[in-house]
Amino acid sequence: MKLPKDFGKMADGSYFGEVKQTNPKDILGSKRTAFNLLSAQVLGQMSLGMLEGACKYGSHNYRVAGVKSSVYISATIGHLLSWQEGQDIDEDSGLNHISKAMSSLHVLLDGIMNETLVDDRPPKVKNLNWKKDCDNQAKAIIEKYPNPVKPYTQI
Repeated sequence: MKLPKDFGKMADGSYFGEVKQTNPKDILGSKRTAFNLLSAQVLGQMSLGMLEGACKYGSHNYRVAGVKSSVYISATIGHLLSWQEGQDIDEDSGLNHISKAMSSLHVLLDGIMNETLVDDRPPKVKNLNWKKDCDNQAKAIIEKYPNPVKPYTQI
């Protein structure tokens, strides 16, 4: 994909990440957490998932009660698979499955960061590079079949 010549150009004529030397705040601010890169719409949808959880279980219950990693990984994967299989909206909440998955990951990461996670993952695998190995095997398969049959998709 070829990017347009002015890709990354901001409204003021500068480019993303470029520091305006005449403004000391720009120099300091350009090295801080870039919250401006977050999508308000996406955060809003994730917050609806968090609101549903707050109504059902009490806000921030996960910080007090802790969270089991298996529960939140299962919930995340379940929502992602439901979405991938064509069910955009979770029937129980009326929210998009992606929003629900993001909310589950939010709670999981909060548990990790605040040390309230009950880490009930299975023992670590011996080969921590298993994903890279699978990717290399996938590459070999793709290269073996340079003209694959067109996939069947929604579009």
